[in-house]
Amino acid sequence: MASTITKWIFITILYFIVKPKILIQGQKQIPCSFFFGDSLFDIGNNNLLVTQAKANYPPYGIDYPDGPTGRFTNGRNIADFLAQLLGFDKPIQPFATASGSDILNGVNYASGASGIRDESGSHLGDRISLSGQLINHATTISRLGQLISPPNTVNNYLNKCLYTINIGSNDYINNYLLPRFYRTSVLFTPDQYAEALIQKYTLQLRTLYNNGARKIVIIGLGFIGCIPQELANFPTNGSSCVDSINNNVQLFNNRLKPLIDNLNTNLPGAQFIYINTTSISSGDPSAIGIKTVNAPCCVVSSSNGQCGPNQVPCSDRQQFVFWDNFHPTELLNQVTATRAYKATLPSDAYPTDILHLVQQ
Repeated sequence: MASTITKWIFITILYFIVKPKILIQGQKQIPCSFFFGDSLFDIGNNNLLVTQAKANYPPYGIDYPDGPTGRFTNGRNIADFLAQLLGFDKPIQPFATASGSDILNGVNYASGASGIRDESGSHLGDRISLSGQLINHATTISRLGQLISPPNTVNNYLNKCLYTINIGSNDYINNYLLPRFYRTSVLFTPDQYAEALIQKYTLQLRTLYNNGARKIVIIGLGFIGCIPQELANFPTNGSSCVDSINNNVQLFNNRLKPLIDNLNTNLPGAQFIYINTTSISSGDPSAIGIKTVNAPCCVVSSSNGQCGPNQVPCSDRQQFVFWDNFHPTELLNQVTATRAYKATLPSDAYPTDILHLVQQ
């Protein structure tokens, strides 16, 4: 199985590197796309917040056409690639700066350090939790009422749009795994915590549905126990990752398929799908030329694990999995987006992938 996964990862990446124009050709497959989440999706919503979780300075954006924009990577992030795959000719604008008719294409609400739980990431400063992002989305819906005629057709417009949510990592990285700042690890066992997250997440997803969302993509959590920050903070006991962290996170991931089934069964017209990040992340990265899997490309700050301002990063970013101590490089973002859009393996998406969802 490992060799099969490696083969498909190699084919997927090679195809899109050799023929990048495929990512930007074609017409929009949906009228608009909305993104919710954390730093894996954030494209600038944190720039004006008082927080350590921001990336609007070099070397972030070193490979992005506009330079540092607030994306927590060297180039494009997953939301950027998904927008291209969906046929949009430019990135979906961040809520912080989206205005006028731009919002007809959708809005990106993602905020670095945010989580399902409102307190997640609070020790880093300001951030917009998922609950706050849903409030911002309600503001967007009100603005759409001024652009779409007649206003009572806004809901029909939203029914046709795509909603993609990538959140939950900070509920572990910047909450449960930091007992000096948060009490969740004392109050909850790992299983209880996963269940508490799912219960809150369910209410938030129902709010999104009640505001007109029908086609909704839920992206699962990756191997948090393998990121450089956790490798530095916790013993691995001879493993290549902190297995205990990955096991705890998997308790959350294991609840996502049943959540999808529950929502699709009980919410009329709902079409929720689950993207399995752990499936997409499996395999041997060396097959595509990646040589470093457990260290960052940029010089990170000892205080927060992000790139130090104006430090010179590694020269060949395509040889690294991680850009800083938390976030993947552009290459890995491209792989995740590509396989979320069109599944390479049956385990990548449930019950279908994004391509088939938008065609329904």
